[in-house]
Amino acid sequence: MNVLRNWLGGLLLCLLSLPAAAQGILILGDSISAAFGLEISDGWVNLLERRLEAQNLPFDVHNASVSGDTTAGGLARLPALLARHEPNLVVIELGGNDGLRGLPTDKMQQNLAAMVQRSREAGAEVVLLGMRIPPNYGVRYTRAFEQVFRDVAEQQQVPLVPFVLEGVAGEPELMQADGVHPNVEGQPGILDNAWPVIRDWAQSPPPADEVDN
Repeated sequence: MNVLRNWLGGLLLCLLSLPAAAQGILILGDSISAAFGLEISDGWVNLLERRLEAQNLPFDVHNASVSGDTTAGGLARLPALLARHEPNLVVIELGGNDGLRGLPTDKMQQNLAAMVQRSREAGAEVVLLGMRIPPNYGVRYTRAFEQVFRDVAEQQQVPLVPFVLEGVAGEPELMQADGVHPNVEGQPGILDNAWPVIRDWAQSPPPADEVDN
């Protein structure tokens, strides 16, 4: 009996000494987050991973971004990604391709709201990265497009970066030749725009139920 008790005690100590599993961040985006035209290691998502590590914030970052993806595509892919990665935070960077294709903004809003809701149902918090489209799409559509992100953030009560390419888009030295995708020099600017809301989440204490467990 003493041998068994000692063995169980030793096993318990080993389990208690194991490091806690790192929390995960899922990036659900399009070409902006997939580092289109660049080495993936040069993209803002990889820079995010480095910054978290440098600040001793032990979060695993899973980049599930696909160039050309829309909010409908992201919504379709999300359930499997949530099941696979079990993230604590989902960063949604989608909508740009909806706008460039002139897709209905009401459907885009429904898709974004559904992604927020499904992420929460899976136990994850959400951050929304907003986008803008060129003015040649018309004042009415461009305003409606930008309003979608504000409405979803307000209705779903999630942090919003209004324009993740602020200070990057429209700057020739920071953009690739297509004028749409940031180059290597533009990637730190994307991270700087997204960082405050991600940092606030990463530095916030975990919910009480997680502490108790």
